[in-house]
Amino acid sequence: MVFAHDTEAALRAAVELVNSAEDPDTLTETAQLAEFFERHLYTGVHDGGPAELAAVRALRTSLRAMLTSDRDTAVVLVNETLAEHRAVPRLVRHGDVDYHVHAVPAQAPLPVRIAVETAMAMIDLIRADESSRLSICADADCAGLVLDLSRNRSRRYCSTNCGNRNAVAAYRARRK
Repeated sequence: MVFAHDTEAALRAAVELVNSAEDPDTLTETAQLAEFFERHLYTGVHDGGPAELAAVRALRTSLRAMLTSDRDTAVVLVNETLAEHRAVPRLVRHGDVDYHVHAVPAQAPLPVRIAVETAMAMIDLIRADESSRLSICADADCAGLVLDLSRNRSRRYCSTNCGNRNAVAAYRARRK
């Protein structure tokens, strides 16, 4: 593990959310949002309605900017997000998850919790000068984000689809 569990979890969720905007959009229905909520073990308020879905979808652009900015710009975006939502970090424990940081109340809307949790995770990335752990997919036809938490920093593709597509193309090029 490179970072604390909650940092890695927030970064994974943010990258998945941002990548859901890539073609084809994979976050168009409230059922997909419910699956995202459960898969990433979010707690707190989740009404699952169309307004919440629209607000989470709208968040993707600002999260992409935060995750792909240079270090100094990311600091500004993180600070703005935390100030806008009046984030007050505190340690909490729930379910099977040991102590971790929450910075907004469980009653805060889901998009606010996602934005603040992403900003809190970016604090760890920025402080450790590990922004290189986030990159754009090496597939020339893809703009998806890659979160590389591997020890050897070898992850280049956002998904196995992009990796496989490039491996097949390289194989075919070698065979010619």
